[in-house]
Amino acid sequence: MTMPALAFEDPVPTHHISIMVNEVVNALAPVDGGLYIDATVGGGGHSEAILTACPGARVIAFDRDEQALITSSERLAHFSRRIEFVHASFDGITEELAARNITAVDGMMADLGISTPQLDTAERGMSFRFAGPIDMRMNQNEGETALELIARLDQDELANVIYEYGEERASRRIARCIKQSLQRGELLTTVDLRRAVVRAVGPRRAGGVDPATRTFQALRIAVNDEMGQLDSLLGTASSVLKVDGVLAVISFHSLEDRRVKRCVLNRALWQRLSAKPVVPSDEERLENPRSRSAKLRIAKRVAEADFFEDEIEIDSDADWPSAPES
Repeated sequence: MTMPALAFEDPVPTHHISIMVNEVVNALAPVDGGLYIDATVGGGGHSEAILTACPGARVIAFDRDEQALITSSERLAHFSRRIEFVHASFDGITEELAARNITAVDGMMADLGISTPQLDTAERGMSFRFAGPIDMRMNQNEGETALELIARLDQDELANVIYEYGEERASRRIARCIKQSLQRGELLTTVDLRRAVVRAVGPRRAGGVDPATRTFQALRIAVNDEMGQLDSLLGTASSVLKVDGVLAVISFHSLEDRRVKRCVLNRALWQRLSAKPVVPSDEERLENPRSRSAKLRIAKRVAEADFFEDEIEIDSDADWPSAPES
């Protein structure tokens, strides 16, 4: 049965548009013989730009979303001799490189946003624009779904997840309404989940943002261990980038951006190539509204050093602040 679409005011692209492509390529400055990691190949836009900018550059393209690998490999088939596609999460990149006897790379980039196909495919459960299963997994072959997470956590634990990962101050009311919907058998689709959130906080949009946005973000982050995965990526960058190799990371919310910022503030290892994060141009934001919250941080490796786990172990799950009383 075809589920009805929900009506939303903001225009959205019908296909994935890679963000700040020129800025990323200029930062990496690919050279002949250079090896570059695209840790989130998605639709392949950034990898394509790297390979086009330098005919002698090579890319290893990672993604934990198998459909993204299929899509990007089809798009970049004409680069097949210079690109390899690998199905792996951030925490598997080091192992995959070791299996290929690769100990150093010239550059690494990651676009931490979810792609348009992920958002607009109802079966992925990433968005409330269409009714779909409450899934939210990047890799649909492993791990628990968002609905299973909701069922497993008690109400207070769920509130803490929504507060920490969604920065949602009404998290306790939202968690209570979600749990009530689950107990009544009314939590079947993403539309049901949004309805539970609206019942807790009302339908009013704050600054044009749907009231369920923060809750959906929080559940997706928890389901995919996005903060833990990002820590793994930053650790890998510190260990495999050559001296003068460049790390470029595009983030979309403050939790990600703070982690990347704290990593590159370690002056023993990194030289920031921009004092402030790079943001999309006015033209890009107009063309692609989903780019509006993007921030690109760029840093260059400046020294050999041992793995600096203490520098990137921040805001760990064990340190979640409790959700405020409400």
